[in-house]
Amino acid sequence: MTTHDAEFDPDDNFANGVPAPGMDADVDEDASIEAIVWQLLLMINPGDEDAALQQFAAYQEALATGDDDVEPVWRIRDVIDWKAGFHVDDDDPATCMDAIGELAARWNLRIDWGVEDASDDAFLAQAQVPALIAVAFDRLREYGYTLWTWDTGTDATAGWITLSRDDEGMRMVASALGIDVRTGAA
Repeated sequence: MTTHDAEFDPDDNFANGVPAPGMDADVDEDASIEAIVWQLLLMINPGDEDAALQQFAAYQEALATGDDDVEPVWRIRDVIDWKAGFHVDDDDPATCMDAIGELAARWNLRIDWGVEDASDDAFLAQAQVPALIAVAFDRLREYGYTLWTWDTGTDATAGWITLSRDDEGMRMVASALGIDVRTGAA
């Protein structure tokens, strides 16, 4: 058992005053970062607590062996990439579409990019990641999901998908983790 295991019970969604996804409560400033990360993982893995638990274990492992100066969002990014989140270069629309499509497929959803053949070289040459994010946001909203992006401070775009009913909870949890999130809406 690690010291992190002793301090945190992932099944206790109210540990340290952290609200469950979708609840309208203020995040307790004394709540542990791990408890808040757990809430984030539950939100970005809606209906799949096993996946959230696997990602949380990977986060704890990275925390135990990693640099203390690394912000939580970068550890989170590493453990969720292509599982519950994406991180793509801003000049790589094909990978953006693949990553978001892969995430949407978890709920048997397919993104309609608005073209007959989204893999067409002519389309990809004109496509821009922010515009694709906006299209995916609109399509996912039709099914009750929200596509989020966060400020990476680099020439890359990163984000995840949650249930739309968790929009306010996502803003609270992200704020508590110091993550500048915004919806994928243009």
